[in-house]
Amino acid sequence: MTPGRQAWRSRLWRFDDKASPYAYIAPFFLVFGAFGLYPLVYTGWIALHRVEMTNLDQMEWVGWENFGNILQDAEFWTAVTNTFVIGVISTVPQLMIALGLAHLLNYKLRASTFWRTVILTPYATSVASAALVFALVFRADGGLLNWVLGFFGGGGTNWANGHWSSNIAIAVIVIWRWTGYNTLIYLAAMQAVPSDLYEAASLDGASRWQQFRNVTIPALRPTILFTIVISTIGSMQLFGEPLLLEGGQIGAQGGTEHQYETLSIYLYNYGWNLGHLGPAAAVAWAMLVLLLLIAAINWLVGRLVRKTAA
Repeated sequence: MTPGRQAWRSRLWRFDDKASPYAYIAPFFLVFGAFGLYPLVYTGWIALHRVEMTNLDQMEWVGWENFGNILQDAEFWTAVTNTFVIGVISTVPQLMIALGLAHLLNYKLRASTFWRTVILTPYATSVASAALVFALVFRADGGLLNWVLGFFGGGGTNWANGHWSSNIAIAVIVIWRWTGYNTLIYLAAMQAVPSDLYEAASLDGASRWQQFRNVTIPALRPTILFTIVISTIGSMQLFGEPLLLEGGQIGAQGGTEHQYETLSIYLYNYGWNLGHLGPAAAVAWAMLVLLLLIAAINWLVGRLVRKTAA
């Protein structure tokens, strides 16, 4: 082999060694840029303009006017409050139930695979199917829940018209759908906890509850923080459940008095019902800012918990 050819092959090998890793990860960044980064930036650009659904070619620069309009809109803050309330009353019970179910499934049970499949079944159900079924359950006239409550002297509640009752109804749908998903996440984390810790705690005379509180929970703190973040993001994006609770135009407005209107429903109203894309894009960016604030709070709380444990 001639020296010139050998030097060329050496340079080609060095180029391949340095460029190959970037070539392997390039498809991800291309897809992310096309379907993630570009829509995000373009939504921010639209939020600074007046754009109508009926005339997408004409864009009028308005600066921060769209953001100012939604921040001064009382309906926006109603949607923020509803989103926060539904998120809290759905996330807290959901994660507590999931933690308890995972603890039960972590012990040796007969037909454990069957029970895990059963718990995950609601997660495999579509949002539309679950919401439509629960809409029948929570119906004021002839609903299953009011029929059951009638045996105890209750019933007759119009679940969709009340502020708290409609939020509870939506939270029940969310809890039913996502508890099994979080249960399996907790179960996987529990099975990664070394059995030596439980054996040592048992030799020290710790009961199952003490083992769960002093061994399992500390070992699951990162996983619990992860599920809190994921559930918080999911609660900020609630759309199908409130939309289909009553359905039709009423559901698309979040109720007759916007009693269960979430931020996603509020965005949908601006973008599709009213056709004002500028304020709708501003709502989308406001949701992003709220998510970043919540993520920052979760990170600070997690950091504080880790320092306390250390």
